[in-house]
Amino acid sequence: MIAVDTNILVYSHREDAAFFNPALATIITLAESDVLWAIPWPAIHEFLAIVTNPRIYTPSTPMEDALLQVGGWIACPSLSLIGESGEIYFQYLAQCLRASRTTGARVHDARISAICLSHGVDELLSADRDFSRFPGLKIRNPLV
Repeated sequence: MIAVDTNILVYSHREDAAFFNPALATIITLAESDVLWAIPWPAIHEFLAIVTNPRIYTPSTPMEDALLQVGGWIACPSLSLIGESGEIYFQYLAQCLRASRTTGARVHDARISAICLSHGVDELLSADRDFSRFPGLKIRNPLV
């Protein structure tokens, strides 16, 4: 299964983003294929926080439009929304944190990695190089 990180979601939504076209093409390809793909719930939360923030985007996306975007992704039959679930998630989180010696703000990235690993994700699509520090999860930047 392939998972999609926040930055790809944001770029695919914001027409004024530098990587809008390749990010949108990535999401469309996933949505129109039979390939199972996933979005971690924290990426949804972060997407909503970023695109509606007027300090990041002027004008920012109205919350209702951002929610409609998320609803559009959720309507895709091949999409799974994945999140923390049980002891197995914690085992992957601890593994990610220990192996990478992650602390502070980067714990969020370890959280995304652990969610993906605990749900059997093989590959995470992200433009964030920080994910390479977590073992067991292949990271691919579809924007380059």
